Amino acid sequence: MLSRQLASACKQGSLWRRNIWIVPRWSFRTVSSLPSSRFFRALQQHDPLSSAVVHSKSGRSFDYGNLVGDVVRSKGLLLDRQPVLAGQRIAFLAENSYDYVVMLFSILAADAIAVPLSPAFPVAELKYILNHSEASTVLATERYADKARSLVEDSLESGVVVDIRPKITQGSSHYQSITLDKLQSPRGGLMLYTSGTTNRPKGVLLPLSALEAQAQSLIEAWQYSAQDRLLHMLPLHHIHGTVNALITPVLAGSSIEFLYPFNPDTVWRRLAAPFLETQTNSKNKITFLTAVPTLWTRLMETFSDLSPQVQSAAQQAISSDNLRLNISGSAALPTPTKQAWTELSRGNVLLERYGMTEVGMAISCGLDPVDRVDGSVGWPLPSVEARLWDADRNEIIQPGEELDETGRERVGEIQLRGPTIFSEYFRNQKATAESFTDDDDGKGPWFRTGDVTVRREVPGAGNGASGSWAKGPLYFIQGRLSVDIIKTGGEKVSALEVERELLSLPEISEAAVVGLPSERWGQKVGAVVVLKKTITTKRAGKPWGAMDIRRALKDRLAIYKLPQEVKILSEPIPRNAMGKVNKKQLVKEVFSTND
Repeated sequence: MLSRQLASACKQGSLWRRNIWIVPRWSFRTVSSLPSSRFFRALQQHDPLSSAVVHSKSGRSFDYGNLVGDVVRSKGLLLDRQPVLAGQRIAFLAENSYDYVVMLFSILAADAIAVPLSPAFPVAELKYILNHSEASTVLATERYADKARSLVEDSLESGVVVDIRPKITQGSSHYQSITLDKLQSPRGGLMLYTSGTTNRPKGVLLPLSALEAQAQSLIEAWQYSAQDRLLHMLPLHHIHGTVNALITPVLAGSSIEFLYPFNPDTVWRRLAAPFLETQTNSKNKITFLTAVPTLWTRLMETFSDLSPQVQSAAQQAISSDNLRLNISGSAALPTPTKQAWTELSRGNVLLERYGMTEVGMAISCGLDPVDRVDGSVGWPLPSVEARLWDADRNEIIQPGEELDETGRERVGEIQLRGPTIFSEYFRNQKATAESFTDDDDGKGPWFRTGDVTVRREVPGAGNGASGSWAKGPLYFIQGRLSVDIIKTGGEKVSALEVERELLSLPEISEAAVVGLPSERWGQKVGAVVVLKKTITTKRAGKPWGAMDIRRALKDRLAIYKLPQEVKILSEPIPRNAMGKVNKKQLVKEVFSTND
């Protein structure tokens, strides 16, 4: 039931009907406090005149003073509707914008749990997330008001409220006196949903303390600062776009410039803008880029379409003198892509890292170029503990025990622990319990990632050039335990290793390697590839096919690793928003089960 205060406010200017609350451009309640947590203390202490969020296309710009003021006002609107929000789930639907940032941070400031919804998802998928999260409210910008209403059509009796927020066209005036209130038992955080490439999406609950630990770890390793400007071209319902490219730079006082959805020509022109002699409205140079491998590939594929003047300026923009850091993640980075970017940027090497929804970023290569080793994701980040578990021997692979008695590398599951780890899968105690394994050292359980890797010394790397955390042997991801480790004839094959070699062939633009059932071998190696458009025929006009691929790989891979079955697609391999392939679905759609 609406409070008297809210009912009165509704009569004065807001609109309430059938669980739709259209919020006016002013706040009912005067709120002037934020939680006394690491994140909000930093937010309050940033230079209020320093740029926080910029909209690249429109030029809309908001400084940190605006951001603090708008977060406080938005928090007040939330508390007007429901005075106690601690631990409540609030879903929100917004474009990549300043409005998204304000919504997210105001939910956290109200000690509630933010559940971001992707505008690109169909209503059916959004309803699954809404119902599973048991959200009490759906916040939405005016742009997605109709979609938000449609989303809760079947949930009216459950009391789910749609809260429509007008677009913020001008930031709030700077708050001069913000108090920081210590919460006795904080319950707020972020709930992200897994990609669902192996199972039904699960709600991953990340307390604010875990988000702060993840951000602080990245600030130490990647050295975000108030001098950085990050070009944000990623979706905002994944850990990559939300923590790496939003929460962490805000904690550091960096500037975030939104340029989404991704368009390679637009990105190139934005990067080049500060270095064009004809540029009249000068823009700040971009110092930080983070993207998935497919975006890096698309940038390089379109570079030749730019005019010579823009090409020259763009190459200057992406040199290490100007683009301080370029990062690739969320999917394996093909070595040819990494090498091509290094050549195009005249020496700026892509940094690879490893992370997942449940843990944020856990392992990373270092800032020093010597610590960016091809095929490796580096070392455990500050505050993260990592170990390898040999499931065949039921034991930990201790440092120095990376080789077995025959000299072969031992493959183990990555297990992690530390303050960055999620707390639980929401309303799924069974999955939560199965994802952790106890340790008798008294330091807490380890999270079982389901990803397997080898650990290997690399000459010249791991000597501390990138920091004390980047020392010793590096981690090399072999893939998911369930889908990327193929057991064929008693041998273990890493699907990612075979994919990497396939992608190194000049004829192939995309590749996915899978395990197929085999009565003779248990499993056999299968490959799905897409040929480059320039490759149509080979040798006397015959199509370039499976046998050509096997011949090209025979000197690169052991015979048991060679694909026994190959499918060549004429269309791109289906991927999700972060460039990942659902291999189980791919096998169903592309391969028969016959041996």
